[in-house]
Amino acid sequence: MTNSIYSDYPPQINSAQKEFLVRTVKDWTAQHGLVIRPSPAFISKESDPRGVTVTSAPVTLFPSPFPKACFEEAKALQTVYNKLYAAITCNEKWIGDIMEDLIDVDDFISHLWKVHLAVKEEGYTQTLSLGLYRSDYMAHVPSDDTAPSLKQVEFNTISSSFGGLSSLVTSLHSELLDSPPGHPIAYPSHPLLDSNRPPENTSVETLSAGLATAHTAYGPSKSSPALPTCILFLVQEGERNVFDQLALSRQLTTTYKIPVFRLLSSEIFDHTFIPSSNPSRPLLYRPPHAESTSFEVTTVYLRCFYTPTDYRSERDWEARTHLERSAAIKCPTVLNQLAGSKIVQQVLAEEKGTDHLASFLADTNPAILARLRETFAPQYDLSVNSRGRELALNPITAANHVLKPQREGGGNNVYKEAIPEFLQSLPETEWKRWILMELIQPPAEAKNVALRPDGEVLSGHVIGELGVYGTILWDQAEGKVLQNEQGGWLMRTKAKDVDEGGVATGFSSLDSIILY
Repeated sequence: MTNSIYSDYPPQINSAQKEFLVRTVKDWTAQHGLVIRPSPAFISKESDPRGVTVTSAPVTLFPSPFPKACFEEAKALQTVYNKLYAAITCNEKWIGDIMEDLIDVDDFISHLWKVHLAVKEEGYTQTLSLGLYRSDYMAHVPSDDTAPSLKQVEFNTISSSFGGLSSLVTSLHSELLDSPPGHPIAYPSHPLLDSNRPPENTSVETLSAGLATAHTAYGPSKSSPALPTCILFLVQEGERNVFDQLALSRQLTTTYKIPVFRLLSSEIFDHTFIPSSNPSRPLLYRPPHAESTSFEVTTVYLRCFYTPTDYRSERDWEARTHLERSAAIKCPTVLNQLAGSKIVQQVLAEEKGTDHLASFLADTNPAILARLRETFAPQYDLSVNSRGRELALNPITAANHVLKPQREGGGNNVYKEAIPEFLQSLPETEWKRWILMELIQPPAEAKNVALRPDGEVLSGHVIGELGVYGTILWDQAEGKVLQNEQGGWLMRTKAKDVDEGGVATGFSSLDSIILY
């Protein structure tokens, strides 16, 4: 029944209509900032030495159908998920126990844990913690006569991106849908489109409001004399997704009148410092274009440091420690980043042993906890004689699974029949770095048309992944939640034969949804 929704979607358009629609979408993306910096594979650095070129972000030409019940459930559960991951972050011992097996075999996890221990030994000076989260899901349809259910792909606690651009795709598709009948860019008539629009998408407003709330909660300057305060976005070298980030900073400066600065992670020590004479350890920032002016950083928003390649030397780890020990509110802290590791998701989903979910959310209605559990896909560790190891090493059962490391950013997973050979290429001591997850089965007949950044137009069967945004501010010392909100969403769509799903890594296109 579900697949019948997709049998004649999207509506057919002839070559002239497609050409006109593509040109319209290209112009719209440029006009409204739905753009990215081009990949060096598309435009070389020699051709654009000053980095002035932008191109359309990868987008679909049509919104994708998505089950309304699944969408509403994802929104309803987001604040519960926010609270869960804040509670996990507050339990340092639990995180330490979970990470213990990884520390010996995963340098990245080990370094993050060492940063926390170093700051803990000195003493944390800031107890407030900010989370800008995104919970990613697929609609699970294992058979044509099965109603769709919501299954979580992963939960992101660091650099939860594309809030800035996802709302623009919603606006793009909404404008095309609102074109009057007979207008050259109006979509052809279709039951899913004729009286339907994408749901409201408040991702920019929600995420920026979360940052503004942290800025206010920081309170007055801790310096003497008092300094003006600001929010600092820390970003990667060669960031192609800059306009997504600028959507949030613009909202902060125009709506909340908060100064926002961007700083490369490699330049943290060049432009920030902590006065040794001030026991409060404020993080001070001197803009390179105005070095005579100092700002006190209330909130550090990390759009970097989520991948090992962001730490190119020990100096980068020292910079992360420098931030962590400061009085600035971190989004996220090191502990909160560790809470977002895949192994945490796997432990939460375990069906035997301790009910961690009930422990962390003891004051939550059991019916809500049951709904949360329903979003978990089966997941396994790879310990000796475990069910996970049995499934992963058998080529037949491995074909229905994905192998995930403790990484973010896309392009890190091993899929299906490749799993046994991959594991056997590693020392068994390293297998515990990975978790095995049963593949979610999306609607088989879903189709769409995508415009790629290089101008290529691709049509075919696709898989969609819904992300729902949430923000939470809490006191790490007291475990008290000060603010907890849900708002905004992201739809990413990729070709069915592509396993990975990252937009920034080139696998997916930005999309919006039509609910059915």
